[in-house]
Amino acid sequence: MRKADAVCEGGDLDCGSGLLLLIRNAMEPLDGGGVLEVRSREASVREDLPAWCRMVGHALLSVEPGERGHTSYFVRKKGEDAGLRGDLEEARRFSWKARVRWTEGMQARAYVRNHAFLVGQPASFDTADPAPGAVELLLAALGGALAVGFQWRASRQGVALRQLEVALSARSDNILVFLGLETEGHPGLAAVEGRVFVDADGGDATLEELWRATVAGCPVAQTLLRGTALPLELRRA
Repeated sequence: MRKADAVCEGGDLDCGSGLLLLIRNAMEPLDGGGVLEVRSREASVREDLPAWCRMVGHALLSVEPGERGHTSYFVRKKGEDAGLRGDLEEARRFSWKARVRWTEGMQARAYVRNHAFLVGQPASFDTADPAPGAVELLLAALGGALAVGFQWRASRQGVALRQLEVALSARSDNILVFLGLETEGHPGLAAVEGRVFVDADGGDATLEELWRATVAGCPVAQTLLRGTALPLELRRA
């Protein structure tokens, strides 16, 4: 049997259920030209793994029967792409930053990159205020990310977009907790509802798929859907 520099035990996983992630993780430490032995019991890997290797540029050297009922796939890693790795790592570690300074009354000013804007009350029941409320800015961030994300995906598929509007509404689980009037529940958003109105080329199925991909790939939408760690600490200025 051929010798390998590292081994990846795939078990019964198929390529669509996480095996490719295991392979990529096991291959990462290898130098260009290194050989990884992928051991799998899943029959579909025999067709799917060679296709993936061709797509990403690795070389499938051989396919051999294993000693314990598995099949061994010997994959030679392509040459290193130092520039790509650096770009991916930079994107992975990038963090967005904001500073918000209280100004007066129920207002603050936020500073993000080359932008500065006023932030009003966390939640206002009035019809007009000097600055948008924090919850309104959250909805605006979600709507903006969805609208621009949809347009970008449509452009990649050559789908002409003429008009697009995202309408969102939200309600608190119990806003009276924020006001200190009640303790049951929490002041966070219980639900965000929305509709997208679009005038574009392409059939309904195409637009629905674009919308699904937009929501799935939207950082703001996925943050709201999944939640995120929020370590906050108080320090004296």
